[in-house]
Amino acid sequence: MNRRVDDNGHRHAPRLSVVGLGPGDGRYLTPGARRLIDQCSVLIGSPRQLACFPGFQGEKRSFGPSLAALAAWLDAHPDVDTVVLASGDPLLYGIGDYLSRRMGAENLHIEPGISAVQYLFSRLRMAMNDVYLTSSHGRAPDFDFLLLHPRVAMVTDERIGPYEIAREILARERPRVMIIGENLSYPDERIHRLPPAQVARHYAMNVVVILDER
Repeated sequence: MNRRVDDNGHRHAPRLSVVGLGPGDGRYLTPGARRLIDQCSVLIGSPRQLACFPGFQGEKRSFGPSLAALAAWLDAHPDVDTVVLASGDPLLYGIGDYLSRRMGAENLHIEPGISAVQYLFSRLRMAMNDVYLTSSHGRAPDFDFLLLHPRVAMVTDERIGPYEIAREILARERPRVMIIGENLSYPDERIHRLPPAQVARHYAMNVVVILDER
């Protein structure tokens, strides 16, 4: 059985950890997250996530969109010291919430990461006070409710991205400004500040901020 050794030399039973990678660039991976990754036996993530660790000495396992299949594998391997990688922060519309409910919170360690939303606000030099945080991943946002808030930050997907969000704003004739952060923290990062009518149909991996600047 593999066992983890902490900084004080104490040995612990294997555990399951969900580790936040940050917005993407390895500079934003916390020392605690790197330590867990370096010490685990199995590293689980998407192919893009796993590619961030070319020198990892243990077993790498790629998982697809089926979270149930991932949970089934974890159930079948309770004695393996495992890290599941999460983009951004595991609990900001991430895999941490699903695994905490599915595996039991007492059986899971979550190592927080810097979210893409945090990163974007830092690039904008804008306070996050009173921002409503949400996501369009696998869900249909209630735009009537969202647009009651003066500031909204949304993690998007390919189905409901900046263009679809802009159409919803225009349909309600709300005076808003949209900030679109593409490929945040990567070399091809771009940040756009636009009225909804000027939002293009396609942007790369992104986070959207909706502002009521009246």
